[in-house]
Amino acid sequence: MSIVLYNTLTRKKEPLETLEPGRVKIYCCGVTVYDYSHLGHARSSIAWDTVRRYLLWRGYTVHYVQNFTDIDDKILNRAKTEKSSMQTVAERYTQAYLEDIARLNVMEADEYTYATKTLDGIQRLIGELEQKGYAYPAAGDVYYSVRKFEGYGKLSGRKLDDMQAGAGGRVSAADSIKQDPADFALWKGAKEGEPFWESPWGPGRPGWHIECSAMIREVFDTPQGDERPVATIDIHVGGSDLVFPHHENEIAQSEAATGHPLARYWMHNGMVNVGGEKMSKSLGNFTTIRDLLDAPNGPDPMAVRLFLLQGSYRKPVDFTDEAIAAAQTSWGTLRDGLLFGYQFGAKLSWADVEDAAFGDPAAMRIDRDSAPVQTFQTAMDDDFNTAGGLAVLFDLAKNLRRTGNVIIHTGEADADSNTLRQQWQTLVCLAQVLGLAAQPNVETSAEGGLSDAEIEDLLAQRRAARAAKNFAEGDRLRDRLQAEGITLIDKPGGVTEWHR
Repeated sequence: MSIVLYNTLTRKKEPLETLEPGRVKIYCCGVTVYDYSHLGHARSSIAWDTVRRYLLWRGYTVHYVQNFTDIDDKILNRAKTEKSSMQTVAERYTQAYLEDIARLNVMEADEYTYATKTLDGIQRLIGELEQKGYAYPAAGDVYYSVRKFEGYGKLSGRKLDDMQAGAGGRVSAADSIKQDPADFALWKGAKEGEPFWESPWGPGRPGWHIECSAMIREVFDTPQGDERPVATIDIHVGGSDLVFPHHENEIAQSEAATGHPLARYWMHNGMVNVGGEKMSKSLGNFTTIRDLLDAPNGPDPMAVRLFLLQGSYRKPVDFTDEAIAAAQTSWGTLRDGLLFGYQFGAKLSWADVEDAAFGDPAAMRIDRDSAPVQTFQTAMDDDFNTAGGLAVLFDLAKNLRRTGNVIIHTGEADADSNTLRQQWQTLVCLAQVLGLAAQPNVETSAEGGLSDAEIEDLLAQRRAARAAKNFAEGDRLRDRLQAEGITLIDKPGGVTEWHR
């Protein structure tokens, strides 16, 4: 069965047919680096990271490229506010973004591209568009003439005449020098006090849209002699807020220059709402990734990833305290299943528990024809249905957790050791495809967590509190131990057993 994905361009699901058999070229519209990344960036990063992981698991060679917009009005405004430079601001928030998404287990791109490092390519592309009659200079700027491109609006479904009618007669200063109000800037003339680059049209800086077209061309094109091969990629991804005007304008620029499609498939992720409202700074519901994860009693990063994978990547998701708390609970179930081998492998006489590669999915071989794997693949082949994939993971994790409880209470498993091993390895491997992983740290080792003596001391305090009928204190101590990954089992006679 082939992978089927929803193509924004055609507004329907289509089978994935790549330009080169077994190879996928993906370009992701990244972030404009002027502030810390927010939950919307987390949603986009996790969605496309999961698509990439699944394609790799299905045997494709993936070339995944993501850009950073490091020339932009917002970056300049932040630099002015901080009395800093555009470069300093961009470098700081680029590094912050990489740190934040790493905590969400998002893999690094194969390549990162930057507008500031693509200036020659940007100017070359603008020159080609001007030569072909799609671009024109005006008062130090250069504009793209949208009416010259016959297919303008095919991605968003918008019509130029409707857009002009909806403008209500508003005319900006820039509109007065354009040939058409809908035309957009390819090059912006320098303003006093702002950074600029020299160009054939005078000092200035590129417009936002031309940056991505040039970066795609520079990364995926390979010049051969005097000819430039056509720069068509397989999949172009980004947030649904970029469909218009950004991606629409990318298509107009790139396809006017080459005469060929920019991308075969366009994929867009849904937005993040907070409590039913669009997330924005003006509404006071704006949350950055690091503020969320660093908050007192903040969620596990894997719980955040799980929350964002519970629905279709194309649909909006509503972030609430209740939703993230539920995801935290659900992650506890998956985590217990993922840690099963570390906790009980020795008890089940698994021979490789002391090996350095134990628990590493790369060292595991699972049965691709097994029912769980086939069900997982069927779900994910259908437009990357992560909710269906998670259902398989939860079935495996719940069964392993139940068996773990049996081992704890009776001292032995009620299932075949080899069967449990296969179930655990299947869970670990499929979870990795979704970017979900549990590390055997405080849950399985005292290193970095409570020592055995500290645990016994807290248990003694809990017994004393319960004896004094101070049940609130007893519950607090129990919760403290659970937060450290310690499971308590109260038995008759006041005996409490524990395990990591």
